[in-house]
Amino acid sequence: MVIMNEKMNVLFIITDQHRADHMSCVGNPILKTPNLDKLASEGVRFTSAYVANPICMPNRASIFTGLYPNMHGIRTAGMNMPESTPTFTETLREDGYHTVEAGKIHLNWSVRPFDKNAKSNESAKNWIHKDSRPQLPLPYYGFDEVDLIVGHGDICGGHYMDWLEEKGPEYIPIIRKKTKTFFGKTSYRTEIPEELYSTAYINERALAFIERYAKGDYGDKPFFLNISYPDPHHPVCPPGKYFDMYKAEDMVLPANFNDIESVKEHKFIKPLLNNPFFRGMVLRITTEKEARDFIAATYGSIAMLDNSIGQILAVLEKLGLADNTMVIYTSDHGDMMGEHGMILKGPCPYNGILNIPMIWKVPGITQPAITDSLASSIDISKTILKLLKIPEKFHPPDIQGVDLTPILEDPSKKVRDHCLVEHDEEIEMFKIKIRVRHLITEGYKLTVYNGLKEYGDLFDRKNDPEEMNNLWFDEKHQMLRYELMEQLFHVNLNAQSRYPKREAIS
Repeated sequence: MVIMNEKMNVLFIITDQHRADHMSCVGNPILKTPNLDKLASEGVRFTSAYVANPICMPNRASIFTGLYPNMHGIRTAGMNMPESTPTFTETLREDGYHTVEAGKIHLNWSVRPFDKNAKSNESAKNWIHKDSRPQLPLPYYGFDEVDLIVGHGDICGGHYMDWLEEKGPEYIPIIRKKTKTFFGKTSYRTEIPEELYSTAYINERALAFIERYAKGDYGDKPFFLNISYPDPHHPVCPPGKYFDMYKAEDMVLPANFNDIESVKEHKFIKPLLNNPFFRGMVLRITTEKEARDFIAATYGSIAMLDNSIGQILAVLEKLGLADNTMVIYTSDHGDMMGEHGMILKGPCPYNGILNIPMIWKVPGITQPAITDSLASSIDISKTILKLLKIPEKFHPPDIQGVDLTPILEDPSKKVRDHCLVEHDEEIEMFKIKIRVRHLITEGYKLTVYNGLKEYGDLFDRKNDPEEMNNLWFDEKHQMLRYELMEQLFHVNLNAQSRYPKREAIS
């Protein structure tokens, strides 16, 4: 018997490196995503949702805390978020929710630590290679139950490895061997079959929880279920039929694909493109063949995720839980996907890595709609807590996100006049230490670079979607540039950390 609660359940689905325009409901002419399309047709889809940071760890930390990276401290990959950091999931636990994670968390580093002596609960090396795997301290960042995935593509560990040891132990040596060439190729055919791929594990664990919940195993507690897929992040290697679903020769390259020669002269990006680390696995200059192969594999990976999401949503309906469950879909960042002659992601001014999918379906609140109102990843936690009517005094302290509920109720409403994107990179072994800030308004996107005076990027969001015409040096737009620079200055000041807290004066 299904237990119906006064409090709404929450299903939060997040993928890794999924662009906003990689859904058929957005108008993608090749990729088919029927289940995400259905979710979008039943809820509010945001076209102008942006990251707080375009890299996995910092943006995920911003989602869970509602803070900009300079506030929660995870300003670059390879840093662990302290387990004492307040998260909205911990707030939900304290409010009586049973909180469950199925998949990737990535609030501890998984591949390369910022500090070589640092320990991690989510180290891919430890989870994949050690016979005695780490024990997660529960609750973990506010999660009562965790079925963990670490890594990307078919190079994944976590509790998934225990599952794989039972179902397909012959594939574990293959995964272990691949860790030596992590990110060696951007896309390829995996040896792991569809039924043993990490998506199947996440799907099985999530469905098992939903079925236990529907049977009443958790009493009258509402649930928060985070389903977090490590795909379609590179290396992109969807299993079985999904790798063959889309053909490389059918892929359409972006209209600005041949812009790489001008990118090579960009004062900020040029030295990065000459760095072997960036050239190999961050901002990667690509060829037509590699780009087509990469896009085709990415489409297959997204089709696989769409199928999995469809199964989850169908079970919610079947078990009578859909009418009392809020569903949110998003990703942690995008991918260049051939734009400006590059793939992957990194510090640059382009929209493909900053603009993310975001869909909200909230029973009793949302009607089917598309909104162009600005939204940020840091708004997710605030909005969930507001929708669940949890008093602000119980929210994590200093939340910087805003409540998107007015937009969910009326998609024509605006709750932001800007989005701020912070991006820091610090990779000592490659002598990289950079800082970038983006300001996105209704009409424009401004990007500035620490150390480069009188240089930046200014794009017209409405009239130049391919971002081929930098207005920074255009005399007609000098006043606009000054106004946006002043706005960015004050927005950035307002976002800056006030930690540690000043002690009261007695």
